[in-house]
Amino acid sequence: MTTAKDILAACPAELGNIDQDKLARCIEACNICAQACTACADACLSEGMVGDLTKCIRTDMDYADICNATASVLSRHTGYDANVTSALLQACAVACKACGDECASHADMHEHCRLCAEACRACQEACTELLADLSCPPPWRRTRTTGI
Repeated sequence: MTTAKDILAACPAELGNIDQDKLARCIEACNICAQACTACADACLSEGMVGDLTKCIRTDMDYADICNATASVLSRHTGYDANVTSALLQACAVACKACGDECASHADMHEHCRLCAEACRACQEACTELLADLSCPPPWRRTRTTGI
């Protein structure tokens, strides 16, 4: 199986001064989280008390989309835009915290929610670590061509 790290290493585009291990971990954590959120939403729909899980289902679905988008943007380096990448990493970390909190509130009754909360926490941590590692100026001083 090819990993994000293998693909990044094969990319002819310049990846800048970013830690490729952190980048690969973040991409993979986003993909895992997106899958976990999608599966959790589906499992919630199978529960007898589905009405009580409406917020969880919506949260899972929304944040799966955010994680998928983050993984996609992080995987592209041609025409890189540091502003978008930083904003997306911040949004993904916030979304993963919210989804992790929501799923954790159901974790004692639903194993799928417990597992999803774990995936969300891991993705939140990976996004936060990568964001801290970026050598970007503050948002108000960035230009479109600022790289990492």
